[in-house]
Amino acid sequence: MTKYSTALDALTVANGEKLVWGRRTYVMGIINVTPDSFSGDGLGNDVPAIVDLARRFQDEGADILDVGAESTRPGHDPITADEELKRLLPALEAVAGAVNLPISVDTYKAPVAREALSGGACIVNDIWGLKADPHLAEVAAEAGAALVMMHNQKGTQYADLVPDVLASLKASVAAALNAGVAKENIVIDPGIGFGKNPDQNIEVLQNLGRFKSLGCPLLVGTSRKSTLGLLLELPSDQRLEGTAATVALAIAGGADIVRIHDVKEMVRVGRVTDAIVRGWRPDNWQGII
Repeated sequence: MTKYSTALDALTVANGEKLVWGRRTYVMGIINVTPDSFSGDGLGNDVPAIVDLARRFQDEGADILDVGAESTRPGHDPITADEELKRLLPALEAVAGAVNLPISVDTYKAPVAREALSGGACIVNDIWGLKADPHLAEVAAEAGAALVMMHNQKGTQYADLVPDVLASLKASVAAALNAGVAKENIVIDPGIGFGKNPDQNIEVLQNLGRFKSLGCPLLVGTSRKSTLGLLLELPSDQRLEGTAATVALAIAGGADIVRIHDVKEMVRVGRVTDAIVRGWRPDNWQGII
């Protein structure tokens, strides 16, 4: 397994820029190596198409690529680690050889994460926050890799939604630290669309600032999700404007990374929002004449 000598905040993202939390919001482009993505963008085993998409995302300004080989849509059929690796590794290795961006692997299985970190990934994105496979933290720690931990649960019953989600994420962070993952390598995700109904998703988005109390960078993923479809009464491929609204508001609420399908458009949304919220300016800015 590759041993990463740099922490997440030392990674080189778009255009050779070093990732520095708080400077601006980073864009994570979604690459679904699945036949059954909820958003209809699953590319299956078409490696040339996957590489083309990765290159396009890089050209459009993505900072990180998130490659996943198992659908996590509601009602999806789980697959074995062997099947996931069969789908994932050819695509991951091809993408790693084609772009100059950090690559995240979207998996909750330790054996898959281990192979992916040897195949070109340097971030593990766990939709179960170590609750499905606690050994995943040990894999990340051994590699010195970054670890994104999302809140998720079966069902949508909570005593008190935001405090409950916070407590769950706090437990995930503690488990990662106990396994040896460096604090600077941990990112949290409140899990929009996972174990939450539409009203709960909106409530979480209204309270993003509360998750900053955990002291970790915050990833938010709202792209094309069903709550937007219900609000707009539109299918997944027509939710661009709804996604843009949630991306802008998530950044205003403290998001450090946004995970999205429509890279070009959301990079533009992010830059304008960052200019207002974070004081970001492009290198060639001439706003004062």
